[in-house]
Amino acid sequence: MPENNFAEFYESLVKLAKSFEQKDLLLKIQPDLEANLIRIYGEKTDPLTLAKMGLEEISELAYTTAEHHPYWNLIFPSSQILKIVLDKWNEDLTKEELDEISWNADAIKDTRRKLDEK
Repeated sequence: MPENNFAEFYESLVKLAKSFEQKDLLLKIQPDLEANLIRIYGEKTDPLTLAKMGLEEISELAYTTAEHHPYWNLIFPSSQILKIVLDKWNEDLTKEELDEISWNADAIKDTRRKLDEK
């Protein structure tokens, strides 16, 4: 889709969102027109939900990046740590979860050392 068509789509989307404001539905729209990306949030969306959604994008990158990429073993264990923390945000972490966090942190440290050697 050409750049101007995406901007036109965004403008139409803003008008649509405004029409729903009259029906007491508040929406937050965050555009990144350069990246052809628009995020739409409802008024009850909280920061924890947004963090989990963002982590899904990071996890997708980690899952689809080949293991031979030099940064794969930084992003993948980082995303695993974040997943554990966000899933248990309102609860206590178990010993097993803390052990998994430590294991992933060690993987990050090992990768850091390997990158230093290059």
